[in-house]
Amino acid sequence: MGRQYSNISSGHSWKPNPALDVPLYRQIEAYIRQKITTGEWSAGTRLPSQRMLAASMGVNRSTLVTALDNLTAAGMIEGRHGGGTYVSGSGWHSMAHAALPNWNEAAQEGWYYPNLPEIQQINQAEFRPGIIRLGTGELAPELMPNDAFNEILQTLSSRALMLNYIEPQGSLALREALSVHLQSGGIQASPDSILIVSGSLQALHLISVGLLPRGSAVLLEKPSYLYSIHAFQSAGLKLNGITMEEEGLHLGHLERAMHTLHTGKDENNGESFPLLYTIPSFHNPTGSVMSRRRRDELLSLARSSGISILEDAAYQELWLDHPPPPPLKASDQEGRVLHMGTLSKAVSPGLRLGWLVGPVPVIRRLADIKMQTDYGTSSIAQEAAALWFADGHHAAHMERLRPELQRRRDFMLELLQRDLRDIAEWKIPEGGFYIWLRFTAESLSIRKLFYACLEADVLIHPGYLYDRMDASHIRLSYAYASQDETERGLMVLVEAARRLMVSSL
Repeated sequence: MGRQYSNISSGHSWKPNPALDVPLYRQIEAYIRQKITTGEWSAGTRLPSQRMLAASMGVNRSTLVTALDNLTAAGMIEGRHGGGTYVSGSGWHSMAHAALPNWNEAAQEGWYYPNLPEIQQINQAEFRPGIIRLGTGELAPELMPNDAFNEILQTLSSRALMLNYIEPQGSLALREALSVHLQSGGIQASPDSILIVSGSLQALHLISVGLLPRGSAVLLEKPSYLYSIHAFQSAGLKLNGITMEEEGLHLGHLERAMHTLHTGKDENNGESFPLLYTIPSFHNPTGSVMSRRRRDELLSLARSSGISILEDAAYQELWLDHPPPPPLKASDQEGRVLHMGTLSKAVSPGLRLGWLVGPVPVIRRLADIKMQTDYGTSSIAQEAAALWFADGHHAAHMERLRPELQRRRDFMLELLQRDLRDIAEWKIPEGGFYIWLRFTAESLSIRKLFYACLEADVLIHPGYLYDRMDASHIRLSYAYASQDETERGLMVLVEAARRLMVSSL
């Protein structure tokens, strides 16, 4: 990787106080000086743009520029070739602190890959006041079951809580409740074959470091959610994209990839261990559903080729028009499929609670690594989740949620049909959160579109986050923004797209 510099979020809450006798530019100067001299903003740290910094502080740009000019003259910050303002790495300040570690440099030396710049910007901008989140893959706060969880917490408050560590695989009560819940989807899983994790991301991390040797191949749909995170790449694993077609994964391409991997395995003395990661139901980001026939064909191919499957079922229950085919795990007779579920999408991302189903030796191996990592997922969250399933809250919540998501989906589709049908195309998702929209004009830069929307406080997810070579798609979500926000945000998107198309001619 090339050198990357840490960035300061523009979303901080500090503002100068106009009621003080001290001029605003002096207050800003003192604030930034204090951040630098205490080491909170270390040498090489990049400041936000002047526009963003002025907006976050509630001052005009000329006031901010005066403060920055004074700090530059004092040698505390500096402009660099190629643009941007950075905390100075030279001059009196660095000499006075020569014995201090260079944290900015140290932050680049760790082996875990950083997020893509656009993902870092999305993660920061999502909490900016007034932002319209048209790409966010989570439920809006008003769609979350607040009343049900208040009831659960009241129930828990009247009993003795488990405040100690819980056994490595997680709360037995929760695993028993999940065992019953999974049966409704056709999955037979005893509590011994279930591991409770702090969300799906932890399950991915545990698998990447606990089951797969460095250099192993991970096959996956292209595009895929897995391309937007670095859990597998940071563990030294190689991602191999498989194209998709109407029914799901293109099995011919998968077979050819498997043949290549087996050939490489012989050449590398058996070091390669292939795993297929797939989201068969309401795929992220495309929203597609793997057909029942394709699921059966995939399992047959897995048996004949020896490949193992990691099934991500985050969206399995979020059907809107009709239920998807049963999970792959429901037809698994050999313990070949690891099944990953979560409450983050259908219920609440704040619970940070998910589960992994698999053969007992695998579950125990990953539970051991999890204990070395965090000593277990929150015991209180697990108690709440156990009641969530055991007392019937989950089924009732899904019955209420699906019609609301369907209404939001249809509203977004209506707006897209009205305003974008001449320059874009999309398919109607049958569930999940996402519309995978493709602009048909080759001259439109998706990267420029992302930044143009961000400048106007609208967040979209560019397709290249899920496939590095994608130059025409964006991922839209109908799960988070309100109807008013959706209409205003899409108006910004449409205007920005048409403006960029004209400017590129």
